[in-house]
Formats: sequence, structure tokens, C-alpha cells
Amino acid sequence: MWSKFRVLQKNKTARYGIPMLLLIVGGSFGLREFTQIRYDAQKIQRKLDPSLEARIKAQNNPVTLEEEYEKLKEVNLDNWKNIRGPRPWEDSREFQEQQHKLQAARQAKEL
Repeated sequence: MWSKFRVLQKNKTARYGIPMLLLIVGGSFGLREFTQIRYDAQKIQRKLDPSLEARIKAQNNPVTLEEEYEKLKEVNLDNWKNIRGPRPWEDSREFQEQQHKLQAARQAKEL
């Protein structure tokens, strides 16, 4: 019995090939199980509360192109102002207050 084991130890196919094949085949089965767990977890997280889901479906009214065109007709696109937003390093509240003051001053000049 030991002589057969020693022959297998010296055979490179048995020594390196079989463990490699086991690793590849076993790895594919393992990866399949892990990815299945991942997709099952995503399905569980996607489930919504039935009342919330009903509200979302009620809000999804089909919008037609004609309705959107009518809304755009009512909007005055000639009198708009481009107002710069705050930079990441600027305080947004302070910047907004400054912009409101400038806009109020401009409106006062126009009147």
C-alpha cells in the first residue's frame, strides 16, 4: 500500500494536477453559492412595504408630451437670472444670504 502512495507522490500529475483541478472545480461551486447568497440578499432588500408600493404606483401617472409642452408655454424663459451656487469651501448659508442681498439691491435699482 505504501509503495502505491510513493508512486503517486512522485507523479507530478497526481501531486500538482489533481489538487489544481479540485481547486478549480470546488472554487466554481463555492463562487456560485456566494453569488447566489448575494442575489438573494438583494431580492430581500428590494421588497417594499405594500402600502408604500401602492402609493408609488398611484403617483406614476403617465405624462404626455402635450401636457409638458403646455407647462413650458406658461413658463417665462425671457426673464431668468443665472445665480452661481456656493463653492465647496464656501459656507452655503452665508453665500445664499449674500446672493439674496445682491438680488434685492438689483431689484431696488430697477424700480
